[in-house]
Amino acid sequence: MTTDRDDRRDTDDHGHDIIDPLYVGIVTVSSSRAQADEVDPDDPGGDTVQECFEADGHEIRERLLVRDDYSSIRTAVRGLVARRDIDVVVTTGGTGVTADDVSPEATSSLFERELPGFGELFRSLSWDEIGTRAMASRATAGIAVDTPVFCLPGSTGACQTACEKLIVPETPHLAGLATRHRTEATDQSLSAYQDEN
Repeated sequence: MTTDRDDRRDTDDHGHDIIDPLYVGIVTVSSSRAQADEVDPDDPGGDTVQECFEADGHEIRERLLVRDDYSSIRTAVRGLVARRDIDVVVTTGGTGVTADDVSPEATSSLFERELPGFGELFRSLSWDEIGTRAMASRATAGIAVDTPVFCLPGSTGACQTACEKLIVPETPHLAGLATRHRTEATDQSLSAYQDEN
């Protein structure tokens, strides 16, 4: 299968730009799992995200496991969005309100454009499933280096709801729109995407 995004570019039945299949990067945020001695630690949230994308014919290109740490999360996501063979990045975990829940801050610091509608729709769907606890979710999304990035809670239910009802159906179009201006076949250079700090 080709890694060149242009070879996977098409239009849907309504003439909208899409990229299909999508190549996906998943970042699981969990200090306990990242520090575990296991070679392949349990990752139900990441597994759920992978299953949802693969069920729709998309391909997982990278799965990373990082600590609940701003720098670790930002570095992982930053590396993935710079790759030509990654069309969308999904993080799972670290979106709550405890002191180490910093995934929204770490990812949104990379956003060139925010997608506030994602968080709004996700919390609305979560309300139907878990009631008032939905307000504690700080799930967010945006575009970083022309790549849609979604920041999800770590629970399998939240990952399934977000992926099945929002992310998987819409991201081929989002990725198509976000990269429509690109024609080069090389990886995005991080030299023009330096830390502000």
